[in-house]
Amino acid sequence: MTVPATSVETRFALAKTVAREAGALAFHYFQQRETLVIETKRDLQDVVSIADREVEQLIRQRFAEAFPTDGVLGEEYGLEAGTSGFTWVVDPIDGTSPFVNGMPNWCISIALLKEDRPVVGVIYAPCHDELYAAADGLGATLNDRKLTLDPSRNIRNAVTGIGANNHVTPAFVAGIVERLLEAGGNFIRNGSGALMLAYVAAGRLVGYYEPYMHAWDCLAGYCLVNEAGGWSHAFPARGESLVKGAPVLAAAPGAIEDLRRIAGI
Repeated sequence: MTVPATSVETRFALAKTVAREAGALAFHYFQQRETLVIETKRDLQDVVSIADREVEQLIRQRFAEAFPTDGVLGEEYGLEAGTSGFTWVVDPIDGTSPFVNGMPNWCISIALLKEDRPVVGVIYAPCHDELYAAADGLGATLNDRKLTLDPSRNIRNAVTGIGANNHVTPAFVAGIVERLLEAGGNFIRNGSGALMLAYVAAGRLVGYYEPYMHAWDCLAGYCLVNEAGGWSHAFPARGESLVKGAPVLAAAPGAIEDLRRIAGI
């Protein structure tokens, strides 16, 4: 089904504005992070603070004001269903662990679904003042510079991002890393899956794989990678599947087959 261009473009413009506003609030908290009360969720590596909650509240408020019938799914406050057919998918601060430890590897991630398909992806990295933005059929940009992936880049002449969390065993992740290294590749992990997906779209990484990831971590990055000319493994975004995790893999053209084989996808 074709999505009316104006309905997506209007929301796309809003997403970029809201991402910068949310980023400014998050950066304010980042500068005074020593005063934040840090709470744990699933384990000691899965943390949250008032910054995450207030940034998500701000984003929700802005979308409710402009598009009150849109749904919103956020990491901190869950799913609020809408009736418009559009659902915003938000991670207020992806990379909270780097955030609270004073590292710049965190971002604001905003995706827009039309039914179950990501049609807008915006990721803002405040510490670098980098705004990654993409919309269905409009391409992807970094600070308004068009992003187009180089097909000559592959796992052997570039770097792959790898993610891990306590939803999968250390042995499983170790197997992924072992297969990547045996195939002649190399990897990094910076603590923010959303930001590493943006790096794939920008050509800084040739691919990103995480065995278990949530919609708010990956859907904005998927839109960016796809619009930059890359490929992404389908994420189940319909019904209850939207709030559950799934494997995430995105790649530049020259790395698709190698990374699918390494990931077993």
